[in-house]
Amino acid sequence: MGILPGRFTRYFSHWLIAAGIGLTAMALEAQAQTPPQATREINSLLDFVERSECRFVRNGSEYPGAEARAHLQKKLKYLEDRNKVNSAEDFIDLAASQSSMSGRAYEVRCPAGVQPANLWLKTELQRQRQSH
Repeated sequence: MGILPGRFTRYFSHWLIAAGIGLTAMALEAQAQTPPQATREINSLLDFVERSECRFVRNGSEYPGAEARAHLQKKLKYLEDRNKVNSAEDFIDLAASQSSMSGRAYEVRCPAGVQPANLWLKTELQRQRQSH
């Protein structure tokens, strides 16, 4: 028999609401993307972390570059999903400076000595920007 007129109106209005919600979600998702320049700089910093001979210190434990990169990428994804990263500085400040769990600052142990991870990464970011 098909959908009756009253039911059709309700069905159609529910469909429109669902479609509108879907379009809104897609628009928000598109809006939530990290800008391309920031993405390039962040990926370059992650490459730097991975290739470095320095050890990344998180909550008192040392990690080699590949493990440090994987950890920072997880934090980055979490932040990007919440539209919190608009620059490489946001990445450094929100993901690569301290533990989200303990609040302890990250450090790097390099042959030249120990320094805060955020200073190490900001120095590298400036070096990369000057070389491009």
